[in-house]
Order: sequence, then structure tokens, then C-alpha cells
Amino acid sequence: MPSSAKLIEIDPAFVEKVIMELASFGAVGATGVSRTVYSPEWVAATDYYARTCEEAGLDVHRDAVGNVWGRLRGSSGEKSVASGSHIDSQTPGGRYDGALGAVAALIAVKALKEQFGPPKRTVEAVAFCEEESSRFPNANYWGSRAVTGRIAPGDPERVIAFSGETIAEAMREVGLDPARIPDAKRDDIDSFVELHIEQGPILEQAGLPVAVVDAITGIRHYGARISGVQNHAGAFPMDIRHDPLAGFAEIASGLINTAHRVGRPAVTTVGRVLVEPNFPGIIPASVEFSIDARHPDAAARRRLYEMHENLMREVADRRGLEVDWRVMIDHEPSPSNPEIVSTLQRVASEQAVPYMTMASGAGHDSQQMAAIAKVAMIFVRSKDGRSHTPDEFSSIEDIVAGIRVLAAGLHALAY
Repeated sequence: MPSSAKLIEIDPAFVEKVIMELASFGAVGATGVSRTVYSPEWVAATDYYARTCEEAGLDVHRDAVGNVWGRLRGSSGEKSVASGSHIDSQTPGGRYDGALGAVAALIAVKALKEQFGPPKRTVEAVAFCEEESSRFPNANYWGSRAVTGRIAPGDPERVIAFSGETIAEAMREVGLDPARIPDAKRDDIDSFVELHIEQGPILEQAGLPVAVVDAITGIRHYGARISGVQNHAGAFPMDIRHDPLAGFAEIASGLINTAHRVGRPAVTTVGRVLVEPNFPGIIPASVEFSIDARHPDAAARRRLYEMHENLMREVADRRGLEVDWRVMIDHEPSPSNPEIVSTLQRVASEQAVPYMTMASGAGHDSQQMAAIAKVAMIFVRSKDGRSHTPDEFSSIEDIVAGIRVLAAGLHALAY
């Protein structure tokens, strides 16, 4: 029997202590957290994470963008195995989104050191500096993008906060030099396993604490506009109108129903609508709207987008409207490494943790890390599927189950 089949001990009280202490930095109300990158709350949280890594006996360093790394050195010169997630939050978010993955990595590596001694491959826990774009709307994945060399030279001056300052200015305020961002790039990580709360209801519906994630969804955001002819709401007959809002209503319903027909895990959301001129007695001139469409399978994703675009053209042509759109965001699906997926499935069974295998409907730092390493993810059940809210919650029992699977997976990869 492989040594990873030994049941790994994770102390629930210590897990809860670290989660709650980290959540105190930027606490909002009873359960909320507001901790944006390079804020005083973020600085205090990174100091806490570094200190907790040091207390666990890990070598700690911070890179050029402020990611915090805790390292358990291995005996070989092989590339390392890493785990972690982001430490910034929504404004406000909850205690678990991102932060749980950073905490889980630290606790898993601490447990491996205590129960198995030094590894063969170096094992690392990381708290990425930023993922949420909650302070800088176009900064997302700043921490993992730095690690993968995906921050362009001009980006620090182009990335501007909601309050007007550049991310370069924010970095300098906390003692970081934007010119040194390339120093954060890594080429010595073999595998990356990220634990995260599910942020959806699937595990809860299945009655399971943990999932092994076999793909991260592809995401496309459209900005679309339907143009018609503005007219009087009473005097203009129905049969000769060119009403863009009527066309929008049919298109929005059709897009959403298309995703319904395709079935899980396809999802489509129309989340933002602007009607011009938006008055009760006027047939509108135009409607602008957003479309968020996602699927983790590359071929199915292309078919979903084709169906959406064909529907928009057909409705516009039939109703005598003009429709145009532009693609705002287009992220390809990120399949997990099959070998790591099978390793995580195996160790979950060995650790007697019930699990399922599923795709992630949200984007994660792992998508960026896939550029330089083999990646996979572990999900922990979210109560009521809630996230990006102070109401998000995962039980300590479920969290401990997830950390045991993570620790066993890291053991299998590094020892």
C-alpha cells in the first residue's frame, strides 16, 4: 500500500483558527471581508500568512508582486509541487473565496512536514496577491499572471483602480517596484493543485463534501447592441414597428433557453441591459446588453457560441432590426492534467473522503498556472452554493476533508 494511503491528520481547531484570524484582516460586519490588493488590510493579511508559514517551519519569501511563498525544501533538484490561491476578496466578499485555498495549502504542507518529513520534490504554499479585480477592474490574476510571465511591460501604468490610481502607484505605496515584476516569473514548478470553495450548488445537491475538478470552463463575454426605430408607443401600429426591446426580449429568452437545452455544464447569462431612451411612452431606439456564456468543453463551447450568434442574427433579420456585437473577454477552457486528476481521485478514496468529479464554472488562478505547470483543482462544498457575498460558508468538516485530499495529493506528487 502506498504511503499516501496513511490517513493524514488535519487538526480542525487549527484550521478554524487560521481561517478566522485571516478573516479578521478587512473584516466587514459579522462574516464579511473586504481586502483589496495592496490595501492596508491586504498588507496585514500577507504579514499574517508569512508569519504562519514561518511558524510551520517553512522558508518564506515574497516575490516582486507581493505573492507570499512558503517552501518545504525537497531532497532532489526536481521542479517543485505548489498549491495555493488568492488572498484578496470581493468588496465585500466572504471568508472563504480564495483565502481558503491559501490556508489549505499552508496547512497541508505543514501536515506533510510533521507526518512524513522532508519531501523528494520541494513543496510550496502560495498566497497570490490578486485575482478578484475588486480594486483594479482589469488586474485580474495579477499574482498568477506575474508568476507565468503574462504581465506586459506597460500594464502597471495601464491598470487603473476604480478610484483612479494606477496599480504601479499602489505597488510603490507598499514597497514594491513595478519595474521588477518580471522577477516574479517562475519556470521551476512542475505541478500546481488549487483548493477552492465550489461557489455553486452541485456538491450540496449531490450530498458530497469534495470534488476533483477535471476542467475550468471557457468564458466569453459579449457586448451586444440591437438598433431599431424610435417611435410613439400609442400611435405606431404593432405590425410595422422595428422595436429593439421586443427583439431583445426574444433574444435574451432564446439565449438562456439555448443553454438550458444544451444542458449542464453550459451556462448563459444576460446580466446588464441599457435601453435608450428608456421611457414608458416611447418605442426604444436601441438596447445594449451583455452576454456571459461558458462551457468547459472546447467543441461544445464553440457550438454554444454559434447557436447564440445565429439566434441573434435570425431574430434581428425577422424583426427588421440591426444587431452587432463585440467579444469583450474570451478565455479558452483549461482542462486539468489527467494524471493529477486520477491521483486526486485515488487519494480521496484512500483517505475515505467521498467525492465527485466535475468542471469549474468559474475562472481561477489555475488557468494561468497551466501555462507553466500541470494543474488540477479540488472543490469544497459551499452552503447554498453562495459566494462573492459575506454569506458564503463551508463547514470545518468539509474543509478538513478537502485539505486531507490536498495533502495526500501533494504527498503523492512530491514524496
